[in-house]
Amino acid sequence: MDKVRVRFAPSPTGPLHLGGVRTALYDYLFAKNQGGEFVLRIEDTDTARYVEGAEEYIEEALEWCGIVADESPKKGGKFAPYRQSERRDIYDRYTEQILKTDYAYIAFDTAEELDAIRAQYEARGEVFSYDNKTRNQLRNSIALSEEEVQKLLEEKTPYVVRFKMPVDRTLNLEDIIRGKFSVNTNTLDDKVLVKNDGMPTYHFANIIDDHEMEISHVIRGEEWLPSLGLHTLLYEAMGWEAPQFAHLSLILKPEGKGKLSKRDGDKFGFPVFPLDFKDPVTGIVSKGYRENGYLPDAFINMVALLGWSPADDKEILSLEEMTKEFDLYKVHKAGARFSKEKAEWFNHQYMQMKSDEELLQILKNSGLNLNIEDEKLLKIIHLMKERATFPKDIYENGKFFFEAPTSYDEKASKKAWNEETSSILTDLIAKIEQVDFKAELLKQAMHDLAEEKGLGMGKVMMPLRLALVGELKGPDVPDILELLGKEESIQRINNAINNFK
Repeated sequence: MDKVRVRFAPSPTGPLHLGGVRTALYDYLFAKNQGGEFVLRIEDTDTARYVEGAEEYIEEALEWCGIVADESPKKGGKFAPYRQSERRDIYDRYTEQILKTDYAYIAFDTAEELDAIRAQYEARGEVFSYDNKTRNQLRNSIALSEEEVQKLLEEKTPYVVRFKMPVDRTLNLEDIIRGKFSVNTNTLDDKVLVKNDGMPTYHFANIIDDHEMEISHVIRGEEWLPSLGLHTLLYEAMGWEAPQFAHLSLILKPEGKGKLSKRDGDKFGFPVFPLDFKDPVTGIVSKGYRENGYLPDAFINMVALLGWSPADDKEILSLEEMTKEFDLYKVHKAGARFSKEKAEWFNHQYMQMKSDEELLQILKNSGLNLNIEDEKLLKIIHLMKERATFPKDIYENGKFFFEAPTSYDEKASKKAWNEETSSILTDLIAKIEQVDFKAELLKQAMHDLAEEKGLGMGKVMMPLRLALVGELKGPDVPDILELLGKEESIQRINNAINNFK
């Protein structure tokens, strides 16, 4: 396998988790860094857990992130089909092949029979495992005679295909991230390769597909590390060259212990999925990063650094920059702790990097009831984006630009307003009515008034800000005045004067 080919192979059993996005991203970055190809394959053989709409969700989420597959169910490719449910004839062929070797056998044990045996073991304080120590006493083609097996097949007795784990072999395994280690086959059980409905399990289907699709590197979560021995032996059984493996560490909870879960997101107020996902059965909506106002480039930048560090510990990298720098051999062994604050920091950084025009389009597509012309909205964006973490912050923090205050912050009112204030603002109205409504000229008019009355600027600025905003917040007051315009500004000042009479 000279050419690098990687695959992201999720199951459509629900929304794509943050960890799944990271796996897909690392697959993509590694492939593109090496001039290789990135394949999206849908592993949908687990029909019992299939969730309607999950496959479409996965494709939309990856597209939003900018992780574009070279081959996929939607795009096609020379190794199609890319859904396991459409590859049954391929699996059937390889099932026949492995059953001709000494690495597999058929087992007729029913679920009820196996449950009864487990109960017997538990009663003795032991744990039952279908392995080299028990298989000779169970109902399978190893323990039964050829005649008994043939009779059961003729009677169409349901069966599964199991892997025949070798006895007392030491497997010397290697992982790109974790290095070399060994496993004794006596610690491994005889996993089911093909279920009684004829469909392969993950273990068998994924090595067939990876071989057929010429996958050179398998990058997946560390939960699959215990299966590496079995998968290595499956390649041996089929007479195929195994790909190289890299098992990614967990993304950890914010407190650092345990795998990040949806429950953590609900508890601490952050999403764990890239997009909103509505459960087709319960109707419950799980929040996504996109709908929470995260920018896709900020999101994938954050995800990329959950387990990998670029040169010079840079933090802000575009997808193209990540592609140039990514090194699978430098992915961390230790788990990466998720931080809501860091995620927000990334989004703030990318907000500042966006042009006012780009943010204008994002805001216009956000579903907010802006009801304001583009030229004025661009000016608001320019004034408010420095303080914004999310696009909606521009609207929420600058709501006073869109509607006049109907009440005034009590604490701010006590600080900014006294018995002289109404008179000061009345005189200010007379001043600003005479000037062109530009920030610099308005600022000069306020300075002139303060000087004439022997006042500090705070005596003018604070109550004026309160009148315009309803609170003591926002950008420079002259900028607010210019954006609101003469008529609206004077109306708000008069409203405040009347309110504090």
